[in-house]
Amino acid sequence: QVQLVESGGGLVQPGGSLRLSCAAIGSAYHLAAKYWYRQAPGKQREMVAFLSDFGTTTYADSVKGRFTISRDDAKNTLDLQMNNLKFEDTAVYYCKGGYSDYGEYVELWGQGTTVTVDS
Repeated sequence: QVQLVESGGGLVQPGGSLRLSCAAIGSAYHLAAKYWYRQAPGKQREMVAFLSDFGTTTYADSVKGRFTISRDDAKNTLDLQMNNLKFEDTAVYYCKGGYSDYGEYVELWGQGTTVTVDS
């Protein structure tokens, strides 16, 4: 079964750090996670960070300078290092990616991991 599985969420104090990881599991052509999204209570899901196949990155303005997205090709994971966390970073974090299936791109979402920033 092809899937994306997030890990690393938890409770952290303001100013603290967490590292999220998204593992791409299964056998599929060009299977990879590329995005991190988040959804705070009562709000729409928003894109947090994107890592292209060429290594370029895009970040939401609210996390620039604090979050870093990276990929471990050996493990096929997409990581999100989150520093200087703020109350407003509290959300369920999801990774998004996909794979190629006979020329069609199949999009995948992980199940989410919860990040709570609280003192």
